[in-house]
Amino acid sequence: MFGTVVVGVGIAGLARIRDLMNPMPSSPSEHLKLLGFVSRRSFGNINEAKQISLEDALRSKEIQAAFISTENRSHEETIRMFLEAGKHVLVEYPMALSAKAAHELWEMAEQKDKVLHVEHIELLTEEYKQLKKEVSGKDLVKGTLHFTGSVLDENKTGFPAFSGIARLTWLIDLFGDLTVTSATREKQNDKNYSRMTVHFQTANK
Repeated sequence: MFGTVVVGVGIAGLARIRDLMNPMPSSPSEHLKLLGFVSRRSFGNINEAKQISLEDALRSKEIQAAFISTENRSHEETIRMFLEAGKHVLVEYPMALSAKAAHELWEMAEQKDKVLHVEHIELLTEEYKQLKKEVSGKDLVKGTLHFTGSVLDENKTGFPAFSGIARLTWLIDLFGDLTVTSATREKQNDKNYSRMTVHFQTANK
């Protein structure tokens, strides 16, 4: 069994705890053992999973891997700590708020001989696999992807493009490398409204 810890207990962290405690039969999760979770808030136990301190998680010889599900801005620092402690890391996207930091973390994981995996669960869904089949072999002439959500706290999540980075990952996976040709942002603070519009071009334009 591979000892794991979940760091952060928001929506994603709670889903991790649930799935690790009740793994699907014959799935790789059956080889993972949840040894605790870390949170700034005090919970005690969640579904029989015990709360442990960050220091204990980093020091523990039984914990070999960390699942990081905190707010975006803390991903980079938390990854560094667990890699330094000799742990494998799975982190919810985005890995960091800059490409420079992300490259440094990849290099650090390689030097430590540890796995650093950025999770994008949507790419593994049946709906997405079907979408990929439908566009396979076709040329993209023009398309629009529109999605909405609540206004995010930029201090925690980073620049608005990061809240849409999952969809950008979709597009690159479906159509290859993209070049940004223009980007605009509209904000209406009095209405708590913000919109970012970005135009991309594929390699064959």
